[in-house]
Amino acid sequence: MAKQKIVLAYSGGLDTSIILKWLKETYDAEIIAFTADIGQKEELDGLEEKALNTGASKVYIDDLREEFARDFIFPMFQAGALYEGQYLLGTSIARPLIAKRMVEIARAEGATAIAHGATGKGNDQVRFELTAAALTPDIEVIAPWRLEQFREQFPGRAEMIAYAEKHGIPVTASASKPYSMDRNLLHISYESGVLEDPWFDASAPSNKDMFLLSADPEDAPDQAEYIELEFEQGNCVAVNGERMIPLHIMEKLNELGGKHGVGRVDMVENRFVGMKSRGVYETPGGSILFTAHRKMESLTMDREVMHLRDSLISKYASLVYNGFWFAPERLVVQALVTESQKNVSGTVRLKLYKGNVTAAGVKSPVSLYNPNIATMEADPTKAYDQGDATGFIRLNALRLRVAAGVNQNAGK
Repeated sequence: MAKQKIVLAYSGGLDTSIILKWLKETYDAEIIAFTADIGQKEELDGLEEKALNTGASKVYIDDLREEFARDFIFPMFQAGALYEGQYLLGTSIARPLIAKRMVEIARAEGATAIAHGATGKGNDQVRFELTAAALTPDIEVIAPWRLEQFREQFPGRAEMIAYAEKHGIPVTASASKPYSMDRNLLHISYESGVLEDPWFDASAPSNKDMFLLSADPEDAPDQAEYIELEFEQGNCVAVNGERMIPLHIMEKLNELGGKHGVGRVDMVENRFVGMKSRGVYETPGGSILFTAHRKMESLTMDREVMHLRDSLISKYASLVYNGFWFAPERLVVQALVTESQKNVSGTVRLKLYKGNVTAAGVKSPVSLYNPNIATMEADPTKAYDQGDATGFIRLNALRLRVAAGVNQNAGK
């Protein structure tokens, strides 16, 4: 009989290198390693050779960067998603794309199971598996860190390193980077290790080498830089007059934002599984895009449409964070978002300076801002009669007057 095939989400780090070998031995299975290129850059160097040498029968390294930018990052930014007021969801939004491609490979290869190296305490296990359930409900998911057999064999990093040495698996395990890191086109996240202490100052001069995408704001240029972003129906289509595809938009904004120290966040967040965790994030391009998009909306989006969409931001962000990208409720909210963006078109000017993104102008051919109506001077259009406000205020004050009268009588 042919061996069982398992598709493993493979990064080449210590955990997934060990898991690849362990799965092959434990399940007597053929392991197909899959790596999604979503902007890890040099982290992908030598990955195919390493996976094959570790025991993979086949390796997929798929360039998903354009799909990531076009079909995941841009729709999420149209929604104005922000988790707990700070996090631009860089890791969260990448997981459904990775899982989507993983189950596609599993179907193409005739695999009966997929596997991942996500910890049993984190969010990623949920994101991977909810995506798999939504897209391929009959596929088995193997999560070694949730198996007692695996945890007993590898209670700590020392045992994993010893296993790697025994099986000739090259791994890099060093105290020089006492934290974990996850990189993609939208951001880099840092967590665990020394960062588990929320009093640890990640912004201290001694920790400058930790950050890879952005300059320390204190070391950023002393001269501000102005940039212009053009939008069509809620999507950025050009930077400084040059039209680009979403992938190149993100790369350009990362370059500009990183130069000026834009997009650093240090927060304690609430994981879906119930615990709090501390994360440090660099999202230079995303921070620029978020600010520019919001500014464009302020000029072109109807008030009630904006308030309705804004009422859904927290829900939308939680859906992304918790792994429900392919859930029907996210698709419904996305349809509303898409409709809300029809007139979000025009140009935003921003100033980048030492970690800050400041709005410096906005214009649009479909602007809802009318200076003749908004002016404090005489309105030549006669569109607004200030005297009308008297009745408007009286009607809105009616319930307050009634309540105040009841409260006064009750206090006698």
